[in-house]
Amino acid sequence: MSKTVPGPDGRPRCAWCAAAPEFFDYHDREWGFPVDDDIRLFEKICLESFQSGLSWRTILAKRENFRAAFAGFDFRKVALFGDADVERLLQDAGIVRHRGKIEAVINNARCACDMVDTEGSLATFLWRFEPEDDDAAPQSRSTSPASVALSKELRRRGWKFVGPTTVFAFMQAMGLINDHVESCVMRSEVAAAREAFRRPV
Repeated sequence: MSKTVPGPDGRPRCAWCAAAPEFFDYHDREWGFPVDDDIRLFEKICLESFQSGLSWRTILAKRENFRAAFAGFDFRKVALFGDADVERLLQDAGIVRHRGKIEAVINNARCACDMVDTEGSLATFLWRFEPEDDDAAPQSRSTSPASVALSKELRRRGWKFVGPTTVFAFMQAMGLINDHVESCVMRSEVAAAREAFRRPV
């Protein structure tokens, strides 16, 4: 099976883009580019937890609904959600209505607030888990030693729905690794972005 598919411009993209037309834009504009914005990082780890057991296409299609439902994923606001908000969200057909995952977002928002207090920012903490040496073939696995370590530490700090597979998908998407396949046209662009990126300290 080929590792790439032709994109709208005829150049090769990672093969998973073929699953849905909207994946090309997400792949080219977001996936793998390094992120240091705490709100975007929090949003992504929440969306990855919602995706567990579902397709990313489902989550991507509902992303704006999720943003509206969860106060733009401003974790300081979400941390104030209570039981009434959980019930409201369970009635929101625009999102994935899974009580455990909804409650996990609220729980994780409170954990995120604690993390900012102790670490300075979510980005500072999360980027510590960027692997220094990772010679695994791109898209050859669903977890990594770094995702296992980050998952373990997040769970130790009280986070929920952040298993190693969910965390690995988060790391792929947020640029902590460059997991574009070697022949994908975006691999070099992501590599350049990662080279120019200033790691948060």
